Amino acid sequence: MLEEQVKTALENVRPSLQADGGDVEFVSVADDGTVSVKLTGACGGCPMAQMTLKQGIESYLKQEIPEVSAVVGV
Repeated sequence: MLEEQVKTALENVRPSLQADGGDVEFVSVADDGTVSVKLTGACGGCPMAQMTLKQGIESYLKQEIPEVSAVVGV
């Protein structure tokens, strides 16, 4: 259930990343609520990727899904 919620929420984030030539791929969600994602395309090598991950993706997922504790890049 949590995995499906995360995947759905990532679909809402994806257009913003794609507009800049990047994307995000869901990897996994741990029992403690840590979501692992992979930034691809322009986002994969961007110097601002960590900020995008934490202030963009993580904050959105935490807002939408209270069970999410953190988002990490792999």
